[in-house]
Amino acid sequence: MDSIIKLIIKWSGKEYELELTESETVSDLKNTIHKKTCVRPERQKLLNLKFKGKAPDDECRLSQLKLKPGFKIMMMGSLEEDIAEVNTTPIDIPEVVNDLDIEEDEIAIENREEYLAKIDKRIKDYDVKILNQPREGKNLLVLDIDYTLFDHRSVAETGAELMRPYLHEFLTAAYEDYDIVIWSATGMKWIDEKMKLLGVTNNPNYKIMFHLDSLAMISVHIPKYGVMQVKPLGVIWGKFKQYSHKNTIMFDDIRRNFIMNPKNGLKIRPFRQAHFNRSKDEELLHLSKYLKYLAKNCNDFSSINHRHWEGKCL
Repeated sequence: MDSIIKLIIKWSGKEYELELTESETVSDLKNTIHKKTCVRPERQKLLNLKFKGKAPDDECRLSQLKLKPGFKIMMMGSLEEDIAEVNTTPIDIPEVVNDLDIEEDEIAIENREEYLAKIDKRIKDYDVKILNQPREGKNLLVLDIDYTLFDHRSVAETGAELMRPYLHEFLTAAYEDYDIVIWSATGMKWIDEKMKLLGVTNNPNYKIMFHLDSLAMISVHIPKYGVMQVKPLGVIWGKFKQYSHKNTIMFDDIRRNFIMNPKNGLKIRPFRQAHFNRSKDEELLHLSKYLKYLAKNCNDFSSINHRHWEGKCL
């Protein structure tokens, strides 16, 4: 009798539990996913499902994949109605406003002892996996992923469609003056998969120093908004003494993520509706010029009001 395999599909912010037998194939898996999510098999991209280092063929049996019980498969794919809708949605959609975003006039919390203690704990306990060694004399650029480097909810089938325009050109230019860190409020497995999908991991023109995930973040309490998770740059500064407020800048589409380091954060315009905006989005192109400006002209990045960055390079 065939053994039952219990799997979890992670798609569009939700998780779906599946049960299949080891003798069933990847094609059977896709059909089961279709029943659960309504995403057709030909539109499913199963990011971390591998056989001998490659995406398995539809005829490959699940027993060959040696999946552990409860294995989570990250899927990208679009519903037919979403694909139809994207072709009829007006181009001039107003920017989505995140009503939990933190404005500049909110009370400063970066010096609160209880939060500094949390940072100290992350410095002590969080294990950073170095992908490429820091380089002497370089500044530090910390980048978010979702809506910063790519539109993770767009109706798209490939990494190229999701990727923000000029991404590789931007990272190549930044690498001349900056060591680069990716910090996302997700799990490390998903960060690794997204970077592979976007062609960042093994790009010959630049190198990522390391990735940070949600476990490196800390929780803070803002009276107006409640408890939220943020990305304190002090975690990096505590582990790598060559970086500090003087030579670090973080790009994120949500300002609250750098509330512990408000003078070292730049709120990037979110990249949404990729199908409509890919042809006209030049944010990374302009930010490349701003990074070059900082590297050449500024001895203390925290002394600059990064809200006015466009006036320095446009």
